[in-house]
Amino acid sequence: MLAVVADGEGGLSVVQQPIPQPATGEVLVKVAAAGVNRPDVLQRRGMYPPPPGAPDILGLELAGKVVAAGARAESLIGQTVCALVAGGGYAQYCLAPSGTCLPVPEVLSLVEAAATPETLFTVWVNLFERGFAAEGDWVLVHGGTSGIGTMAIALGNLFGLKLIVTCGTDEKCARAIELGAVAAINYRTQDFVEEVHRVTARAGVNIVIDMVGGDYVPRNLACLAEEGRHVSIAVQRGPSAEVQIFDIMRRRLTLTGSTLRPRPIEFKTMVADEISRTVWPYVEGGRLKPVIDKVFPLTEANEAHERMEAGDHVGKIVLEVAH
Repeated sequence: MLAVVADGEGGLSVVQQPIPQPATGEVLVKVAAAGVNRPDVLQRRGMYPPPPGAPDILGLELAGKVVAAGARAESLIGQTVCALVAGGGYAQYCLAPSGTCLPVPEVLSLVEAAATPETLFTVWVNLFERGFAAEGDWVLVHGGTSGIGTMAIALGNLFGLKLIVTCGTDEKCARAIELGAVAAINYRTQDFVEEVHRVTARAGVNIVIDMVGGDYVPRNLACLAEEGRHVSIAVQRGPSAEVQIFDIMRRRLTLTGSTLRPRPIEFKTMVADEISRTVWPYVEGGRLKPVIDKVFPLTEANEAHERMEAGDHVGKIVLEVAH
């Protein structure tokens, strides 16, 4: 099979690898499409090695047809699924844990299905499980037109949240408003702390989903209402921050965060079960779809990464896999 791996020099190479064989609880998916995510970019640069047991092939999400299965997963053979994986998606075939597979409804294209699991699992875990989002909450999300940002807006619309997002251009802000954000702040020309307080009538937000880290953290805390929750999911501006502990105590703030990729399959299966019950009916009803930015063939994975790094995309970048 064809597969895409990091070349060790900051780029990607298309190589031939043997088709993997499913073990107990695994399925082999003939991949139709695979989503591109920022952790893939970090892995390509040598900054995010795959967890133990994961293949060196990039790719954390995919969609396609199950063509083989190990013990206790045979019921999925022949089904079209999308799946969250710890690696291996950028290939013609990929192993997936049966527990992280979700059925692809007819209303979703395979490209859309491949662009769904990573951001949906990430936003669900961090916004609803760690952030305890409830109907009526105000939420600030940085990177409002990223895959994470657009999925957060979509889920917020479904579950009665009021989303404020930050973006790097006025055009992206306008797009975020079109997608359903209550407010979009151009972080290059506006002070997002001041804008958050203006939009919320000085009340602040209940939750911040932060992929920036570094010097954004104290500014994020300044945006929070009392009892607010700050959820870190990435550290694009650095892993260290200086915060005022007494302010956290006085306003009873919560600082938390998570990473998804290294979590055990049992945890990811539990999340998939929750999503299947609470979110997937909206997908099946055509009310939840990822925003697709651009589709590249698998052999142009380098170009797909270049587009992501340029920062011009709105929504998800996807690789389409030919056989």
